[in-house]
Amino acid sequence: MSVLRFPDGFLWGAATASYQIEGSPLADGAGASIWHRFSHTPGTTHNGDTGDVACDHYRRWQEDVALMREMGLKAYRFSISWSRVLPEGKGAVNPAGLDFYDRLVDALLEAGIQPMITLYHWDLPGALQDLGGWANREIVNWFGDYTQVVAQRLGDRVRLWATLNEPWVFTFLGYVQGYHAPGMRDLWAGLRAVHHALLAHGEAVARMRTILPEQARVGIVLNLAPQHPATDGEEDRAAAERVHTMNNALFMEPLMKGNYPALAEQMFGFAWPKVQSGDMERIAQPIDFIGVNYYSRGIVKHGEHGYLRAEGVGNEGALYTDMGWEVYPDGLCEILQWVHSEAPQLSLYVTENGAAFRDELQDDRVADGQRLEYLRQHFMQAHRAIQDGVPLKGYFVWSLMDNFEWAYGYSKRFGIVYVDYATQRRIWKDSARWYQQVIAANAVE
Repeated sequence: MSVLRFPDGFLWGAATASYQIEGSPLADGAGASIWHRFSHTPGTTHNGDTGDVACDHYRRWQEDVALMREMGLKAYRFSISWSRVLPEGKGAVNPAGLDFYDRLVDALLEAGIQPMITLYHWDLPGALQDLGGWANREIVNWFGDYTQVVAQRLGDRVRLWATLNEPWVFTFLGYVQGYHAPGMRDLWAGLRAVHHALLAHGEAVARMRTILPEQARVGIVLNLAPQHPATDGEEDRAAAERVHTMNNALFMEPLMKGNYPALAEQMFGFAWPKVQSGDMERIAQPIDFIGVNYYSRGIVKHGEHGYLRAEGVGNEGALYTDMGWEVYPDGLCEILQWVHSEAPQLSLYVTENGAAFRDELQDDRVADGQRLEYLRQHFMQAHRAIQDGVPLKGYFVWSLMDNFEWAYGYSKRFGIVYVDYATQRRIWKDSARWYQQVIAANAVE
């Protein structure tokens, strides 16, 4: 088997999110987030699970940084809890919240690990949701003010900044479909949330440009996936195009071209948010990178119901993860090539990629061969994209460790490190040992 070497300086990393790992969500003056509220609402999460303890990273962060150092990670992507820093979402700053991230950044740098900060990974302060959350246009300034506080404190040391993580998820799953916090089912509010999230991204970029040093890099993280028609029939092709428009182009086009896709406005003109003068210019201002979160492709057929008139279908004979997602490595190269074609001037990062499987701990070992092979195949596709001219600068495995998987609670394990939730022991899975070797060699075979 041939050895595929990656470019010098390639950032091999792992990723996490604040509410999924930190625990202690109300500690030291923090405010309640929408996910704290949502998970404490009966019937919203598997088994009633919450992030109250999660991986206890808020108290065990030093142990976790030591683990990353041993693994050889070149970079670590994590998110800031907005309500730790600003308990009410705006106004008074909580010094203890900022201090936590300050210490974490210093420890990472001391360990030779480059931090990538995600400013928003879904845990909106509950106090702001009471004011309408992302459906309220005022959130553009609220997010800008929060960004300014964090950038002023950490910007002297952190060089990689992402504004938002997966705006499609927190707008559509949170405001339209109700599966995620805040649990709403309102298409009108969801489309306003999309526009305001993109505006907030633009506001955050503008604020950071005045604070961060010139060598800092600012971008956004999108969940993107190829959408393939189930058949060559005209109806299925049109359905796949509708899903592509709403999942991929709805965010890429305004960011890169300063307009929303015409098809989106045609489909949802009745609910489309008011776009004010200057909005699209603010959204489309220059950024430095796009982070791509990729897990699987979509296979789409025409459907009679639902706002997209489209249905996802399975691929008989394919391997599926514990999330019910098809293992389709080729889709990573395909989506990276598409993003590069839409944004040829930008660097790209794979900011999340990984898989949940049914891990079993036996004799202090987790033999997760399926995950290892999943990662190997996706690394190979990333290498292929680089060979094809895609300026891919780094790869962040999701996730560093098992964690609170949102509405699925603790029933799904994505980590390359196993977490025994009863004892909080971290146990390296086989995939973590293998990844350690990949990083050391800067190559995969």
